[in-house]
Amino acid sequence: MDNKKRIKIIGTGFYVPDQILTNADLEKIVDTTDEWIVSRSGIRERHIAAADQATSDLCVEAGRRALKNAHLEVKDIDLILVANNTPDTVFPATACWVQAKLEAGNIPALDLIAGCTGFLYGLIVAEGLILSGAARRILLIGGDALSKVTNWKDRGTCVLLGDGAGAVVLEESKDDAGMLSSYWKADGTLAELLFIPAGGSRRPASLQTVAENGHSMYMKGNEVYKHAVKRMSEAAEEALKKAGLKKDDIDVFLPHQANLRIIEAVGERLKIPPEKVYINIERYGNMSVACIPVAIHELRQHKKLKPGTVMVLDAFGSGFTWASIVYRW
Repeated sequence: MDNKKRIKIIGTGFYVPDQILTNADLEKIVDTTDEWIVSRSGIRERHIAAADQATSDLCVEAGRRALKNAHLEVKDIDLILVANNTPDTVFPATACWVQAKLEAGNIPALDLIAGCTGFLYGLIVAEGLILSGAARRILLIGGDALSKVTNWKDRGTCVLLGDGAGAVVLEESKDDAGMLSSYWKADGTLAELLFIPAGGSRRPASLQTVAENGHSMYMKGNEVYKHAVKRMSEAAEEALKKAGLKKDDIDVFLPHQANLRIIEAVGERLKIPPEKVYINIERYGNMSVACIPVAIHELRQHKKLKPGTVMVLDAFGSGFTWASIVYRW
């Protein structure tokens, strides 16, 4: 065992709403076909939050399951960190709603908003807090209810999105397992290629913003695709370099599940064999920050993470933000 301090995942969990929206269902809502959706995104179905479900509701269930999986109670946690892009309210933070529903007392709670990269940003922030001694254990949740900010008349975006939450419990590692390296960047000059135009302090809600669908997601898909492929590839390469590893050392490549075309393009650019790339987008669509923690839990369920397994987590999101983490199970 080396002497480097690192953090590790000691519990995982996820939750997706019961309602499933298939491509056949979407054919009745917008001008599209199952063949068109599958060929362009790889998505066949996605889970959609109920009318009375908010992002915090999804996060609470995922958090409870992660705590149970770690054989811990909420009183054993020092911080609740919620990565999301669809907060329950502008303020307070969604993490505070989660804290209340978990009956977590006065445990600190805060949000982290960094697009679809939010969960990886959250891991990097959690690493700093734990290794500095500011927190012993952190419940990190990535959750979004993207259906709440979807323009269901825009076939370019509405077919891609799903709702869900994934959670992990983190603490300092006592062995060689854990985060080996990280790489994170952002470019705010490209923010308007993927954003929600209204609802904040720049364009507060009004009859005009509602009429213009200003509170729904807006995306220039072709531009996002190009930047995502370039930056995700860059991030994975840099994170591997910082870990002192090569591409051949990767056992599992876990990219953000935005679009099958992006996943395949990044894999090809990095020359990672397809059998090492984990893909579940056909069942969930793009769940934003929930994609990676949900996939980590599934990998554990399927017993694909064994001691020593090297994973590369890779994500890109609005902001633009991008990040990659090398993790040894």
